[in-house]
Amino acid sequence: MEASDRLLEEIRFHDQQAHERAERLREADLAFSNETYLEHESWIRPAIEKLGEIRNCDLLDLGCGHAMAAIVFARVGARVTALDLSSGYLAEAQRRAHRNGVKLELVQADAERLPFTNASFDRIWGNAILHHLHLDTVAHEIHRVLRPGGVAVFAEPWGENPLLEWARQRLPYPGKSRTRDERPLRASQLDTLREHFPRLQVQGYQLLSMAGRVLGQGPLVRALAWCDDRLLRQVPTLHRWCRYVVLTLPRD
Repeated sequence: MEASDRLLEEIRFHDQQAHERAERLREADLAFSNETYLEHESWIRPAIEKLGEIRNCDLLDLGCGHAMAAIVFARVGARVTALDLSSGYLAEAQRRAHRNGVKLELVQADAERLPFTNASFDRIWGNAILHHLHLDTVAHEIHRVLRPGGVAVFAEPWGENPLLEWARQRLPYPGKSRTRDERPLRASQLDTLREHFPRLQVQGYQLLSMAGRVLGQGPLVRALAWCDDRLLRQVPTLHRWCRYVVLTLPRD
């Protein structure tokens, strides 16, 4: 697929998702607590902690979507630029920011062609965005707009578990819809990121507890998450079999 066609398909897909969300969302639904966002997936809180201190930092939320992360960042004192390709999601971000009493700088743009000057940001955050993009292009852009000494953190679906990949292709589960070209990240792709960020760190999340994607949350999945925490700390090689990874990219 040509780059322009891929971009148009991404815009159509995410604008449609945003439209469907807008029809369901009441004004009261837009308000939320920090804890609601931080606890909604097991990797969110530890991933955000890898950003370090963000108060008084210029922070870019790359692919902000519904902007819940951006609002959490703004609440703790970051100056937040929330960027997305979808005008529909930016409209939701504006509504949500207003409802939660925070200010966001909203920008509609392609993440592979960031409309910012060099070294514009101290921190960059992204959740499930890199696997939509050409890594060589976006890695250059992230490095360009991140200040020396800054850090970027991305949480991404991971594609090294063949059983999980089989399930992704064949089993129904909530939130399965995706664009035609997106694929979970693979270990071989990380070399592209390391060309720009040689100190790249990779941490896996949801090994056994990925079952919650089908089973929903409950005592069994909480027990599996407890097992994950211990297994992944004791056997680092198990990270490759996880559902998600958190990538930490320090800028030298």
